Amino acid sequence: MTKIAFLGLGVMGAPMARHLAKAGHEVVVYNRTAAKSLAWVALNGNKAAPTPAEAAAEADFVALCVGNDDDVREVVLGPAGALAAMSAGSVLIDHTTASAGVARELSGACAERGVGFVDAPVSGGQAGAENGQLTVMCGCDDAEIFDRAAVVIDAYAKSCVQLGPAGSGQLTKMVNQICIAGLIQGLAEGVNFAKLAGLDVDQVVDVIGKGAAQSWQMDNRARTMAADEFDFGFAVEWMRKDLGIVLDEADRN
Repeated sequence: MTKIAFLGLGVMGAPMARHLAKAGHEVVVYNRTAAKSLAWVALNGNKAAPTPAEAAAEADFVALCVGNDDDVREVVLGPAGALAAMSAGSVLIDHTTASAGVARELSGACAERGVGFVDAPVSGGQAGAENGQLTVMCGCDDAEIFDRAAVVIDAYAKSCVQLGPAGSGQLTKMVNQICIAGLIQGLAEGVNFAKLAGLDVDQVVDVIGKGAAQSWQMDNRARTMAADEFDFGFAVEWMRKDLGIVLDEADRN
């Protein structure tokens, strides 16, 4: 039985950890708000730990899905961080959407301890996490380490691909967010235009959705936009955070 620590039980992390438990892995969870860890254990069994280090002790893999670069550094490199407790030969998998710089930083820190590292941001939103259908974009300096991590990631992914060395997963996620943000902006403008023009939005979407304008966003979000429904597990402030990472990376390039 593989021992896995999962750090961060938000709208993405909680279902991802649940899929690991359902796959038969021994899971120890950690969340900054301890009540979430205890609630997760009450629903899914397994164990909770009070610190990242205690969760990571004796783990074969440590996966995390937290908020931003600072959160990643805190749970991995902080005073009670996971890395200091990880054994040589174990693997750290970071699912956070963060910078390529922090991915390379973690890769270097892990290498010094003989720990493997994969930056593995995800796409698919809360629904993808709940249904185990995430797309996972990976960066890793060692193909063998990636292959080991992919077996674990498979519990909640429909696709898991290594795109290059450490940082490549985060760079690919930046491309993903650029494309999604542009689509959402264009779709919102189109829906608003249709409403103000007095058109039937459902009918318009049905027609143009059969042509070149079709997209996942149109199929799943156009009608909810028209109904002023926007609660789908990914907040605007998180997209703003992601695009801030994109702009910072663009400035460096």
